[in-house]
Amino acid sequence: MATYLKEESKDLGGFTVSRILPHFKKKMVGPFIFFDRMGPANFPVGEGVNVRPHPHIGLATISYLFTGSMLHRDSLGSVQEIFPGDVNWMTAGKGIVHSERETLEVRGKPHKLDGIQCWVALPEEREEIEPEFSHVSSELLPCIYHEKTMMRLIVGEAFDRAAPVKTFSPMFYLDVICKAGAVVNRPYANQETAVYVIDGSVRIGGAEFKAGQFVLLDAEDEIVESLTTTRYMLLGGERFERPPYLYWNFVSHSKARLEMAKQRWEQGLFPTIPGDDEEHIPLPER
Repeated sequence: MATYLKEESKDLGGFTVSRILPHFKKKMVGPFIFFDRMGPANFPVGEGVNVRPHPHIGLATISYLFTGSMLHRDSLGSVQEIFPGDVNWMTAGKGIVHSERETLEVRGKPHKLDGIQCWVALPEEREEIEPEFSHVSSELLPCIYHEKTMMRLIVGEAFDRAAPVKTFSPMFYLDVICKAGAVVNRPYANQETAVYVIDGSVRIGGAEFKAGQFVLLDAEDEIVESLTTTRYMLLGGERFERPPYLYWNFVSHSKARLEMAKQRWEQGLFPTIPGDDEEHIPLPER
């Protein structure tokens, strides 16, 4: 039977996100180890997203928006504004620092933000690779059309398509819009699979799920049926036999590497972000 994973609300300083992964019932879905719904949020003039520089190791981040924009900067010198339908993929590897803010033009007027940020864990043998950043605009991502259904492949491989973003383990991540009555097959029977409903309602394994619900499919759940006009994210991948450890923004199969990353951040040994190096998020006390 499909399992509903209830979200938790987290305050990111100025706006609230719904955090689903990691969850006490399920730490990961395939390589996905972190899943945040950012918004929907409405900001007045002068307010907005303002995530100060912070570090990552051992993972890759995926930013994907439905509404609004964000400005990414990182210690590689990348500066990239992301808009709805685009993908920002940042491979942290052995260590990277980034910030997520907005442009002056966006902050200077009332604006909205809605999107999803994910982390995927890197395989143990790839955790110490060199950091990298890539941006893919929406028109370069594969689209899949079936009767009553339109899907965009954000990362990975599914339905005989492959996204241009370089990944490090078998995975898939799709944005799906369906009319009522549409049926979408699970991409891979042998990979962990989840659905996050954005709008409308779906039926999975005889149970109905609605907007805002994150659903982990059982091994026997083969299809997702749209009961109304629906939008949802379809994600998953090959199960990690040995899940990594997670502390704050750090992911690693080695506790010693986590401790080293903590010390590096406290001692100011991570690289800095060109043009955004005057403040940072301190290491949590707990």
